[in-house]
Amino acid sequence: MNSFYKVLALIFAALFIISALLQYNDPDPVIWMLIYGVAAAVSIGFALDKIKPYLPLIVGILGIFGFIYVFPNHFEGFDFAKGMSSTNVEEGREAFGLLIISMVMFLFAIRMKFGVSRSE
Repeated sequence: MNSFYKVLALIFAALFIISALLQYNDPDPVIWMLIYGVAAAVSIGFALDKIKPYLPLIVGILGIFGFIYVFPNHFEGFDFAKGMSSTNVEEGREAFGLLIISMVMFLFAIRMKFGVSRSE
């Protein structure tokens, strides 16, 4: 795997770990810590070339289903001034967090499946 993708994976792993740690004040912190923790673990596994291509693909697909499930009926944006007072804003943030995870996981899966030799 070339250095660019390894560094990218480690950057996303760090971002997912930070995201997991920031969930401590969320109304349902455990589930979101687990979600971001899984994304971080898959990112680290990708960087270390220790996972199969189907793993990020599965996580990405689950993330898309989660995005669809969590996305609010009335999207109000990401207004940080509203904090946790708006359920729609909170659900919008959570949904797009899942979408980011999905996009990263799909990038990893595509890179593993169609990228240049894994031994580069």
